[in-house]
Formats: sequence, structure tokens, C-alpha cells
Amino acid sequence: MGNFGKRILINQLQTLTTHIVHEITVKGDYKYLQTDNGCGYLRVMPKLKMTTQPDRKMKNLTQTFLVFGILLFGCNQPKSKNTLTSNEKLADTTDSQTFTQEKLDDDKIDSIENVIALFKTGNIDKISNKIDFPLYREYPIPSIKNKEEFKQRFNEVFDKTLIDKIVNSKIEQWSEVGWRGIMLDNGVLWMANSGVITSVNYQSDFEKKLRQDLITKDKQNLYDSLKTFESPTYKIMTKNYLIRIDELTNDNYRYASWKIGEKESSKPDIIIDNGKLKFEGSGGNHVIIFTNEDYTYKVYRNIIGEENSPDITLEIEKNNKTILTEDGTLTIE
Repeated sequence: MGNFGKRILINQLQTLTTHIVHEITVKGDYKYLQTDNGCGYLRVMPKLKMTTQPDRKMKNLTQTFLVFGILLFGCNQPKSKNTLTSNEKLADTTDSQTFTQEKLDDDKIDSIENVIALFKTGNIDKISNKIDFPLYREYPIPSIKNKEEFKQRFNEVFDKTLIDKIVNSKIEQWSEVGWRGIMLDNGVLWMANSGVITSVNYQSDFEKKLRQDLITKDKQNLYDSLKTFESPTYKIMTKNYLIRIDELTNDNYRYASWKIGEKESSKPDIIIDNGKLKFEGSGGNHVIIFTNEDYTYKVYRNIIGEENSPDITLEIEKNNKTILTEDGTLTIE
């Protein structure tokens, strides 16, 4: 999984974890936290606190889970409004993790047992009725948009390891986390309180390979100077621009922009490689800021907002004065 997907997911993030922290190691400006989820270490950015939530479209007053600001090694990014499918992440300011589990009531236990029973039968058609679509996968893997696509891609997401984990789970392994919903173990799978599956934070071997293959293919179609990066972050379409943001090393981000209609294999009109990630509150909204002499480029990711708020807002300033604002849509080809 890519670094950006491993973060938030800040986000990714995936905040991006509900796991119990066993060890904290401070190294420079970062804290490395070893957790009990079997996924390795989380690298937490300075002055950020982890608080995981399963991501659902907040605009529809359901749930939200972001993965951002954290590097999550070995686990898939939880669900975001378009997750990067990216995969994306959630954060706020403290050095410790807060996480409150609530006792399950009888209705929620019934919902859990129903899901377990469905996976025991292996009836993909009935399982598809318990999925809240789209089911986001880590960018650049496309999200699963509907039931028909879910049936075709079921085995890509739910391999034997994950199915066995669900089927053999005990009620004690499921926890209610307030408005976030109900999670299995440390967030491998999330359900709304109604029993509908909202997020699968597990990546099968198939998906791990698929993601790397998609990234390799993507690099082949890029302008030469853009082919080096650690992880793809966003591809954005605004009214006038095609914008690509990739994560480089040392938590820097690169901005490349073309006029609409141009290809990514052509030379970008502008490349800026000093982007820094900044969070706005604890709901997952964040901005990546790039500077180029007198100009500042701000790419806002809108996770929580009004019903019709855009995925992305591009704002360009010159000498601290806004000269351009355009809404954007995240795209996955």
C-alpha cells in the first residue's frame, strides 16, 4: 500500500487507527507507534493525534472514515468520500489516542450475527444487499460502484483469510464506536449501526498486486520527470485544469498541472514539488499547500461539508491575494 493510503488514510488518518498502541518511539519530528493490529507501525506527523472513523459520505449524514496524516503499514486505507479511494485520513492535536467503545445492544448483536451468517452461506447476492455503495478501495484501485460490480469483484476483496475472519468471529470481537458504527477487531471491517457494511479496511494479495500494477501502468503514461514518486495521491479535473498530486519522499507532495485536453504524457505547464499537508479540524478536511515564488497553490480536500460541496477546491494566490478559485472532481481512470 502506498504511503498516502497508509496515512489517514491523518488517513487516511487512515485517527486512522482504532488499534491499541503498545509502543511509542520518538525519532526527530515523528512518533512511531506499534499497534496490535498486525499491520506494523504508524508514523504520526508532528502535533497530530490519531482518531479513526469509518468513512462514509458525511453529506448524507452517514459515517465518515478518513485516512490522512499517518503512515499505516500493511493495511488498506479506509473509506473516504472518494477515497482516493484514495484512500484518506483524519487527525487532531494531541499525542495520545482516544477511543471509546460502547456495549452492544441486542439489535446490533442481531445485525452482527446476520452478517456472520451471510458470509457462512457464501451467498454473494445476499451479501451485496448488505453493502453501502460505493465500496471504496485504495487509490488507484477503482471503487466498487454497485451490486453487479460487487458480485464480479467479490473475491478480490473478500479472500479466504478475510472471510474466515468474519465467519469465525465472536461477538466479543465486534465493538460499537459511537456514531462511527461497529467494527470487527481493530477496524478490519466497519458496519453502520443498521448492519450495512460501510468499509473494508483489508487488502487481499490480489488487491496489493493490482494496486502496484496500476501504479506501474500509470507511470508508463506520465511525462518523464513525473515518473518518480512514492505514491499517487490525487488526480483532479477542474473547469480549466487537469491536476496531479503525488507523494514524494520526506512527506513532500508534488503538484503538476496541464490545461484541460492535454495528456499527462505531455510536459506539464507547471511542476511544484514542495507541497505540505495541513489539516483543518478533526473531521478529515485538509489542504496541501504549494509555493512557487510569489504564488501559492492550495488544494483543499473537502471530506465534510454541504451536500453539494466539491471533492476538491483549488485556490491560487499571488502575494497573499486570491486570483483564482476552481472546484474540482477526483477522477480514477
